[in-house]
Amino acid sequence: MSQRRKEVISFILSELKPKGPIFTPFNMITAPIILIGLIIIAIRFFKGLGAVTNLSQEFPWGLWIAFDVMTGVPWAGGAFCLCFAVYVAHFEKYRPILRAAILSGLLGYSFYAGALVLDLGRWWNAFNPFIGNKFGFQSALWLVAIHFLLYTICEFIEFLPVVAEWLNFQRFKRFLHSIALPVIILGITLSTLHQAGLGALVLMAKGKIHPLWWSEFTPVLFFIQSIFGGIAMVIFEGSITHRVFSYRIPQEIHEKHYSILIGLARGCAGALFAYLVLKILMFIHVYGWNYVISKIGIWYLVEVVGFGFLPLFMLVSGARNEAINLIKIAALMAMIGVAISRFNYVFIAYKWYLPLSERYFPSWMEIWVTATVVLTEIWVLRWIINRMPVYAVEKEEE
Repeated sequence: MSQRRKEVISFILSELKPKGPIFTPFNMITAPIILIGLIIIAIRFFKGLGAVTNLSQEFPWGLWIAFDVMTGVPWAGGAFCLCFAVYVAHFEKYRPILRAAILSGLLGYSFYAGALVLDLGRWWNAFNPFIGNKFGFQSALWLVAIHFLLYTICEFIEFLPVVAEWLNFQRFKRFLHSIALPVIILGITLSTLHQAGLGALVLMAKGKIHPLWWSEFTPVLFFIQSIFGGIAMVIFEGSITHRVFSYRIPQEIHEKHYSILIGLARGCAGALFAYLVLKILMFIHVYGWNYVISKIGIWYLVEVVGFGFLPLFMLVSGARNEAINLIKIAALMAMIGVAISRFNYVFIAYKWYLPLSERYFPSWMEIWVTATVVLTEIWVLRWIINRMPVYAVEKEEE
């Protein structure tokens, strides 16, 4: 074994050691949750979905689909938005947070889309769409599956320069930068297609989705949601990491933080405005006023007005007046709005005509596993930021 290889292995082993106190309140609370969640996941794989979930033939989509896939994927859309802004539109202002956005997107797809395997009855067939056993070129579900895989690979390649810099692989890093642009363009294209592809899955359930939520434009709505939802996540997550990991962030990025948030707020507001315009057109097209005077109609107004128009006004006002706290609150509300919208397709709008006694409600174990996925992602995110140069200022020649 060469000396260089020994040095790399020794360095990696040293980095695996904790870099701070182990028995912190966060660790003490989250570690047992993750441990119990892993036990529940093991039970699910050995005894089947029925042992831990309330899913049925009538309601095959549950909390894991609603949150991990339908909600987590648009929240991870900030990566392709920032890549487009920096590499295609040449908005260099956002380059300091590009690596963090890519990391967030990579972890989001790895954990949330990866958690889709938990929801598959025959999970051992999960790789069939990828190995060619059963290609379904005309299937929206196949499109989503193959694009999930390809886009996750693209995001991994986009993040590899950070790993190469961490391990001091300069030659490999230069090679990665030479292929960055085509990989990023491919990633943006794939993300556009599968974000809309999630909406295409809804199109096939026309008779089962409430008219207020079903439309031929649902794939377009899903794509636009991934833009403002992804940017909102960048604002929200960036605000937290800027405070929690301030010791890892260079002063140059600290000084640009507020300016970056204001710019992101403008972009988020623009996408949210386009989404709401299309939503209004859909409402008029289906004569939505015939449905709003009902419980489900009122809930629709809560989604669109309370977590659509309200955060839009807050984002516009916050960007105009440079009110950073208002922008952060609005971003959180926009994220919640995306979650409510996606949850509605699974819990509310789907088979809305059935009585409550026949509808699906997640079991406590489904909720626990969802919390496990989120907390595990946070642990991995913390580990990477504390070790790798995620917030390092890139040199001009790169």
